[in-house]
Amino acid sequence: MTYLLLFWEFFKIGLFTIGGGYSMIPMIKQTVIDGYGWLTEEQLLDFIGVAESTPGPIALNLATFIGNAQGGLGGNIWGGFFGAVCATFGVVLPSFIIILIIAIAFEKLINTVAVQGFFYGVRPVVVGLVVASAITFGLSVVLPLVNLTYLKNPDFSKFDYVSLILIVVLFVLAKLKFGKKKKTLHPIFLVLIAASAGILLFGVLGL
Repeated sequence: MTYLLLFWEFFKIGLFTIGGGYSMIPMIKQTVIDGYGWLTEEQLLDFIGVAESTPGPIALNLATFIGNAQGGLGGNIWGGFFGAVCATFGVVLPSFIIILIIAIAFEKLINTVAVQGFFYGVRPVVVGLVVASAITFGLSVVLPLVNLTYLKNPDFSKFDYVSLILIVVLFVLAKLKFGKKKKTLHPIFLVLIAASAGILLFGVLGL
């Protein structure tokens, strides 16, 4: 039953989210945290960090990690494997079917008024979802005791200034241009810098 549920929930996520992996995060959060309590917000943040820093699309990586964690409860290795397969297949299948249909009728559909209107209407929604995810999870890193979903008795006593400084430094590095060609740092380098800083600050130094 767990595997069917993983497949069905990630199938819905893949079907009803548009704009790539980051726009899926609000729906993933609503499902795995608010809906079923499979993960805590801190665990989901960890999964997002790992999914972002490992090869492959973030949505697929997230589905695989969450499916593995839920299916492998109690140290069940094969359960984790099947959970990962079900969640990953579920999130991929809607896109595969839709893209296949679009590819068959692309030339007939792409220039129609309805399709163009659909894309114009969806763009601001995608931007809003990505921004909402960034703000929600960004604040939960800096203020881990504040839950923006349920604003009942918010606790602002714990302020993670180290994470805030790291966010600002990485944001500045992402905007700076280096070398004769004035190129910005590749995202891979930013991920490696962030991972190294995390190991040093939170692992070795224990801040």
